[in-house]
Amino acid sequence: MDPQPLTSTTDGPGESQPPIQTPSKPSAPLKSGPGNPFVVGPAAGTSKHTHTVILLHGLGSNGVKFGEELLATGVASSGRSLASLLPGAKFIFPTAKRRRSSAFGRSMLTQWFDVASLDDPLKRKDKQLKGLAESHAEISELVEREAALVGRENVLLGGISMGCAMGLIALLAATPRGVGGFMGMSGWLPLRDDLEDVARAATPTRKEGDGGDDDGDNVFGSDDENPFQHNDDGDDDGEHKDGGRGRREKTPSERVGSFVREILSLDTGRPGQEGPTSATSTPVFLGHGGADEKIKPRLGEEARGVLEAVGFDVTWKRYEDLGHWYKIPDEIDDIAEFIRSKMGWELAG
Repeated sequence: MDPQPLTSTTDGPGESQPPIQTPSKPSAPLKSGPGNPFVVGPAAGTSKHTHTVILLHGLGSNGVKFGEELLATGVASSGRSLASLLPGAKFIFPTAKRRRSSAFGRSMLTQWFDVASLDDPLKRKDKQLKGLAESHAEISELVEREAALVGRENVLLGGISMGCAMGLIALLAATPRGVGGFMGMSGWLPLRDDLEDVARAATPTRKEGDGGDDDGDNVFGSDDENPFQHNDDGDDDGEHKDGGRGRREKTPSERVGSFVREILSLDTGRPGQEGPTSATSTPVFLGHGGADEKIKPRLGEEARGVLEAVGFDVTWKRYEDLGHWYKIPDEIDDIAEFIRSKMGWELAG
């Protein structure tokens, strides 16, 4: 039997919903980026493109399927869809590449990175790195292109399930620039244990019992390859203070950003080299169903804990009777309020 995509609509509510305001017709797909993204908006009659929302689908799905369903069914209690609440926004739904899935018998599925177990995403986590790096390159290009058009503060990044997981890695790698906001639904944080260690200034290692083949080994392979290993020769990327007698300690955001960029084979940069604005100024919304059997709620809660340890302002919502999907209209109401109050975007009345 073919594995089913994680973004199944079977978890959606069964009761009748308010009338749906139809989003604008999709524009032509972008010529570059992951899988020719599905693009909708800005709304017909809108004079200016003011904001961009980039949302990533779950395992086994695609941009068109996720985008069409979210914009059609993801309505607030007012009956307005996200597109009608943000008429000046362009909605972009990329599609991941098809990759072999370790969790589903090596089947070829659309996925942002490989994962060996959805119950334990830390299992064989080294297998995730190649896909994370490849997908990040595509997503980062898309974010930078849109940021150049509308400004970084007017870009919202997010996703559902694995799309949320991929988006969080892209957000952490964006340190110190960030975006206007992040919204994640029913997701988790890849490499959560390593990121927690780095945030607390410990050496990132695999934990015993994580299911990997190299339990207890440094995720970098050796201390020589670990950018967070203490260096006694004085030649590191820390800034000197007090006339060279000491070093400025990196913040958790800087440490985690450098770690993520290192595992993605990106330039780790120097603390503060791009100005004082940190990615942690990006507000984060995380929503999760309390009855989610596919991605357990504790994985979302653990992601929240690490992000808060790094310094993010996280709005956490748990919907007790919800499975692996988004709650209509409750979660859409919460997302709209997050966009208005935390991100400062104006919503259509």
